[in-house]
Amino acid sequence: MAIQVCMGATLQCSFGLAPSTLMVLPQNRTMTGVPDANIMDNKPMVNILPFGMCTSPANPTVAAATAAALGVLTPMPCIPVTPAPWVPGSPTALIAGMPALNNTSKLMCAYGGVIQIVNPGQTTVMVP
Repeated sequence: MAIQVCMGATLQCSFGLAPSTLMVLPQNRTMTGVPDANIMDNKPMVNILPFGMCTSPANPTVAAATAAALGVLTPMPCIPVTPAPWVPGSPTALIAGMPALNNTSKLMCAYGGVIQIVNPGQTTVMVP
């Protein structure tokens, strides 16, 4: 059984150089001490904060900096681009009408990175 994710969860992107924190607005009104997340908590710069520097060659700023450095990979500041919701979530546990976010869910960045949950923010609430 997976663990429910809430605000303050630690996230890591496969192309990011630093971890980030999940921010969940209290609009869902379901809490485990702090607001709980659902699969639609995927908005860049609102829910998903930057991961330090980005090393993805698909990121236009990284590609431009790498080209300027004659092909030497040059990381640039991360600006997440997450157009799709987290997958798969917990379809049998709904928060604000959407599947609850659990610690096994993944989020894709448009630049090729896979964002995963390293620490769910709490360890007492399990979801199916």
